[in-house]
Amino acid sequence: MRATLSFRLARSAAFSAVCVLLAVGAHRFAGGGGPTPAALLTGVLTVTAGAAGAAGRERSPQAIVGLLAGAQVFLHCLLDVTGSAAASHPTWHGGLSAQTGMITAHLTAATLTGLWLSRGEEALWSVLRAIGAKVVRCLRAVAVLMRALLALREADLAGTGRPRRRAAPNSERAPRTAGVLRHAVVRRGPPVLLVF
Repeated sequence: MRATLSFRLARSAAFSAVCVLLAVGAHRFAGGGGPTPAALLTGVLTVTAGAAGAAGRERSPQAIVGLLAGAQVFLHCLLDVTGSAAASHPTWHGGLSAQTGMITAHLTAATLTGLWLSRGEEALWSVLRAIGAKVVRCLRAVAVLMRALLALREADLAGTGRPRRRAAPNSERAPRTAGVLRHAVVRRGPPVLLVF
């Protein structure tokens, strides 16, 4: 089953919104700075374009997690270049470096969100397949009905095209009936008695 352009754009917009919000949240959680509006717009447009290319058909959970992880790495680099994350926050929770903490936060968020999105992907495509099956059944029923109506119409037109013989009003001939056998002997009246 292939997706239409509008459906692809809607799916890629949802994917990029989740991905960018997740990247900004994970980046801020790990001690990074907030994105500039230009960086946020660049991230949204880049992820939307990449997601639109991949949104043509149903994707597996592994593909979704992989796409999210790749987008998170890209967004981390974008946010790191535009923000002051590593310079202002040399350490992160538990003694990890800020860079390691951010990468861990981005990839953990990508994995969890990817599994969540894959469930939504599976549910969405199963609903679309069910709707598609019902539409196909309805179209087949309409096609059968249309063929039957066209056959009746053709039979009606074929029947009115030939002139029919009409019996004369005072005709002595008996009407033909379909139930009478060809070789049957028809006798009318009581049996004749031979007296003499």
